Amino acid sequence: MNDGRWREAGGTLIRVISVWAVSTLTMLALAGILPDFQLQADDGDTVTRTAFTAAWGAGAFGLLSALVWPVLVRALLIVPALVLGALVFFLNGSLLLIALRLIPDGRGDADPETAVVVAAVMSAVASATSTALAVRDDDAYRRRLSRLADRRRRRSGMPRSADGGRGGPPGIVFVQLDGVGHDVLERAAAAGIMPTVAGLLADEAGHRLTPWTTDWSSQTGASQLGILHGSNFDVPAFRWFEKETGTVMVSSRPATALELQRRAIARTHDGGLLTVDGASRGNLFSGGAEELALVLSMAARLGKGRGSRAGYFAYFSDPANAVRTALSFVAEVVREIGQSVRARVRKESPRVKRGGLYPFIRAFATVVERDVVVAAVIGDMFAGRTAVYADLVAYDEVAHHSGPHSRDAEKVLTRLDRSLGLMLKIADHTPRAYRIVLLSDHGQSPGETFAGRYGLTLKDLVRAGCGLPVPRRAQRTRSASEARDAVRIALHRPVVGEQEAQHPAKPSDPVVLASGNLGLLSFPDIEGRASREQLDRRHPALLGTLAAHPGIGFLLVRSQKHGSVVLGRDGAEIPLAELRDGDGPIAAFGPGAADAIRRTDGFPHVADVMVNSMYDPASGRVHAFEEQIGSHGGLGGEQSRPFLLWPRTLTDPLDAVAAETPRDAAPEARAGMPATAPDGSVAPAGPAGPVVGAEAVHRVLARWLRELSGPQVPLRQDGFTGVDPVDEPFPDGRVGRPYGPAGSASPDRSDGTAEGPVPALRPLPSFPDPGDTVPGARG
Repeated sequence: MNDGRWREAGGTLIRVISVWAVSTLTMLALAGILPDFQLQADDGDTVTRTAFTAAWGAGAFGLLSALVWPVLVRALLIVPALVLGALVFFLNGSLLLIALRLIPDGRGDADPETAVVVAAVMSAVASATSTALAVRDDDAYRRRLSRLADRRRRRSGMPRSADGGRGGPPGIVFVQLDGVGHDVLERAAAAGIMPTVAGLLADEAGHRLTPWTTDWSSQTGASQLGILHGSNFDVPAFRWFEKETGTVMVSSRPATALELQRRAIARTHDGGLLTVDGASRGNLFSGGAEELALVLSMAARLGKGRGSRAGYFAYFSDPANAVRTALSFVAEVVREIGQSVRARVRKESPRVKRGGLYPFIRAFATVVERDVVVAAVIGDMFAGRTAVYADLVAYDEVAHHSGPHSRDAEKVLTRLDRSLGLMLKIADHTPRAYRIVLLSDHGQSPGETFAGRYGLTLKDLVRAGCGLPVPRRAQRTRSASEARDAVRIALHRPVVGEQEAQHPAKPSDPVVLASGNLGLLSFPDIEGRASREQLDRRHPALLGTLAAHPGIGFLLVRSQKHGSVVLGRDGAEIPLAELRDGDGPIAAFGPGAADAIRRTDGFPHVADVMVNSMYDPASGRVHAFEEQIGSHGGLGGEQSRPFLLWPRTLTDPLDAVAAETPRDAAPEARAGMPATAPDGSVAPAGPAGPVVGAEAVHRVLARWLRELSGPQVPLRQDGFTGVDPVDEPFPDGRVGRPYGPAGSASPDRSDGTAEGPVPALRPLPSFPDPGDTVPGARG
C-alpha cells in the first residue's frame, strides 16, 4: 500500500517538474520572439541568470494558476458567459504580470497586451504537456473521468446516497470484444497476453468461460441483432440482395441497421435488451436504450444527439481526451505502417494489401472508437445505469488484415485488456455495484483469400459459369468491416457492395455478394427465389462449375422436385430434409452445420444460391471471398465459436437456456438441441453445447438482468441440463450447489433438476408498440 502511494507521489512529482521545465523553455522562447516581453536587466544578463529568471517566472505563474485561478472562476460565476469568456484572457494575463513582479530584482517585464498572449500560450503548452505525460497513466485518466462524471451528476441533480448506492441492486455491463473467438481468448489469457482476463479466470469465485455457437451467418449484423433485440430472423449474411425492392442490404449502413432493428422489434414485440435504464455504446443497434453513443442505426435518424457522431462530440469536448487520443492515433498509424512494411520484407503469407487509407481506418477502430466507447461506459457506470452494452471493434479490424493469430492482433488484445482492467478498477468507485460480462459476437477463421489462392474472385467464377466475359486480371473483392464502413459513411461515400450490386451491367447479370467466406448469388430478373431447374436452363454450367471448384465447400439451392438441396463436389446432392452432420458435402463442418443451413433456408430473403467456402479441419483454414486473411460470415472453424465470460454469481448459461424451454418440450430441446419454432424455422446446434444462436444468448442476458433487478436466486449450477461445469469443483468444495447467499443449499435430485419449482421471474415493464422503430422516446 505504502509502496503504491510512494510510486504515485513520485509520478506526480516527475510530471510537475516536467511541466515546469517545458513552461520555462516556452517562456524563454517567447522572450526571444516578442519585443515587449523581457526576462533580462536593461544591461543584459548571462544565460544562466536568464534561465533562472524564466524558471522563477514559470514556477510563479504555475502556482498562481493552480491556487488563485479556481477562486477567481468561482467568484465570477455570476458574470454572463460571454463576458466571462473575454475576462478569462485578461485575468490570465494579470496572473502572469503578478508572476513577473515576483521575480527578484525586477528582471521580468511585459506590456499588458503581450502578457495576455504569453499567458495564453503558456497555459496551452502546460495543459498539452501534462496531458501527454498522462497518456499512459490509467489512474490519472480514471480520476479525470470520475471528476467529469461527478460534475455531470451534480448538474443533473442526482443525489448521492449514504452508501453510494452500492446497497441496492447491482447494474451489469456487457462488453463485446468484437471478433474474439473462444479459443483465441483462452490462449491469450494462458499466454499472459490478457492478464486482466487471466485474473478473472484464475479467481475461483470470479468468472467462468463458456463458448456458444453462432448461426450460419457468423457476423456482427446477425449476432448483435439477435443478442440485443432477440431475433435475427431473415438476416442471411452481412450483405444480401432483396429482389422486391432491388435493394442491397448492408448491415453496416445506417438505413439497413435501422430497418433490421425495426423488423426485429415488430417480430418479437420487445423493445430490446436495454429498454430499462440502458445505454448502448458503439453498437450497430440500440437495444432499446435511451442513452446512445456511436449507435449506427441511430445515424439514419435526424435530431439532436441522434446521429452516430454525437458520442465523438461528447468525448472530444474535453481537451485532455482530445490530446490523449490524438497522440495515440498518430502512434497507431505509425505502428501499422511499420508492421505492414515488416510483413512485406519478411514475405509473410498469407498477406493482403494494407496501404492507402487503411492505417487511418485501423487507428480509428483501435484508438478513437475504443477511447470514445470506454469513456462512455465509464460515464454510464458513474451515472449508475442499470444495463450497458458496448462493442469494442479493435481486434476484429486488425485480425481481418493481419490474421487472427498474428502478433499484430495479439498486441491489440493486450491494449483491449488494459481497457477492461480500467473498467474493473472503475467498478470499485462507482455509486452502485456492477457485474461485468465479457462476450463476443463471433470469432475469426484464418486462411488465404479465395482470389489469392486461385487467381480469380467468386464473381469471376460465377461469370465464367454463366458464360459471361471475365476480366483477364482478377480484380480483388474489396474488404469491408464495421470500422471501414463507419469511416466511409462519415465521408458520405457508399459502403462496399452497394454500387455494383444496385447497378449491374444487365438486368440478367447475377448479383454476387461476399460476407467473409460466405457468398450469395441473386438473379434480379427472376421473380422470387430462383430454382435449380431455372438456373440449369439458363446457365447449364453454373452450378456444376461452382460445386466442383476446390475452393468451395458446398452450395445451397432450391429444387422444384426435392425442395432445397445441398450440392458438393463429385456430383454430391443431398435434399435438405435428409442432410445430416458429418455426412456428404458438410462432413468437415462439424456438429450443428445441418441445422444452421436448414434455419437459413427458411428465410424469405435467402439468396438464390448460397456458397460456403471450403474448410480444412486440420488447419482451421477457410478461403474468404473478400480481401481478408482472417474472416467470418459463414461456416467453418473458429468463426462460429465465440464466448461468454460471466460472473459465477449469475445463472449458468446452459441452465438459463434450459429454463427458458417449456418443461413439456422434447428432451433434445431441453438439452439445448435444435427445436422447430412455430414458423417452421429451426434453431441450430453446435459443438459449443446448448447455447446455440444469438437469440439464445439474448435469453441468457435477459435472464441475468431480471435476476439482478429482483429477488430471484440463480439456478443450480448443474440443474436443468444435467451437464456438469467443466471447472468443477466449486470454491467451497461442493458439487451441484446452487448459487446464492452463503450457506444456502438445496437438495440434489437424481434426475438433475432442481428441487421444487423454478422461482417465478418478474416480467419486464411493458414494451412499446412493435411498430415503433425504436422504443418510445428513446428513438
